[in-house]
Amino acid sequence: MDRREFLRSSGIEIRTLELWIAQRWLVPEAGESGEDFTEREMARASLIRDLHRDFGVNDEGIDVILHLVDQLHGLRRTLDLLREEMGKTPR
Repeated sequence: MDRREFLRSSGIEIRTLELWIAQRWLVPEAGESGEDFTEREMARASLIRDLHRDFGVNDEGIDVILHLVDQLHGLRRTLDLLREEMGKTPR
């Protein structure tokens, strides 16, 4: 989705979006017509908004949480690949 669709769907303001992109909390893909936001960015925006609004987490805390979430997802991908490879080997 493009920036306008993302802003409408996520409910965040343009200044907030620009800040989150500058902080690299959201990293939209480069599309033909500019930025292309995926469901991943939508989920991250919801998480960031909830952490900030509902839990009162400050910017430094959000940095740490997003880093840990990214590590967790990376580890899950690695584990899935290992399981896949183990399934290919004869016993």
